[in-house]
Amino acid sequence: MNELLSYISIDQDIRSGKPCITGTRITVGDILQWLASGMSFSEILDDFPLLKEEHIRAALAFAANREAYTKIIAA
Repeated sequence: MNELLSYISIDQDIRSGKPCITGTRITVGDILQWLASGMSFSEILDDFPLLKEEHIRAALAFAANREAYTKIIAA
């Protein structure tokens, strides 16, 4: 998992500090939205040649890792 997460970087000067694939302006959220809309890995890779399959998996791992730390606070 740590190897995958090494593909993600957060830089305040790139996309307002959203987590991005290192070396690109493609955010984790962009990739998640494409997958949620029904795009396959191969369609994403065809549309965005800078990406590799491990980048998509890194975005999923990042989201899963963040979800593990989400807390619900009762009102």
